[in-house]
Amino acid sequence: MSRQDNEVENEKNVDNKIKSQQIVKNNDELKYTIYDFIRTIKDPEKPNTLEELNVVYEDGVYINQPTQGNVSVVRVEFNPTVPHCSLATLIGLCIRIKLERSIPFEIKLDIYIKQGAHATEHEINKQINDKERIAAAMENPNLKDMVENCIKEED
Repeated sequence: MSRQDNEVENEKNVDNKIKSQQIVKNNDELKYTIYDFIRTIKDPEKPNTLEELNVVYEDGVYINQPTQGNVSVVRVEFNPTVPHCSLATLIGLCIRIKLERSIPFEIKLDIYIKQGAHATEHEINKQINDKERIAAAMENPNLKDMVENCIKEED
């Protein structure tokens, strides 16, 4: 390899390192942005936010590899306060609607209950990640009002 080839190779390595750092920085920014949006969601039963109740937490937001179309893949994990929480589906719905309305660009959003934290986590996970069920839920006026009350920002 010639000296010129080495220099070109070194420049490529530096460029790739810079791009990797930008991706990490952007992923970190996205993670904290996502968390900032969901931490203020109010619990449906209590006067507290999901953050105050430790239902959502920074370590529960994951930024995964983007899709082939370069769409960010975000996974949000939440932990209901009790294993038989009757409002876990509503909390998941609130997280989804808040993020879909707040993020100004396309993301693939996966929302899950923390593994082992709820008696019916698999069924709830399926519901809160099914577009048709989400759309149907938001057509229910009572459910929509509950979601709107939980996700509205306080002045």
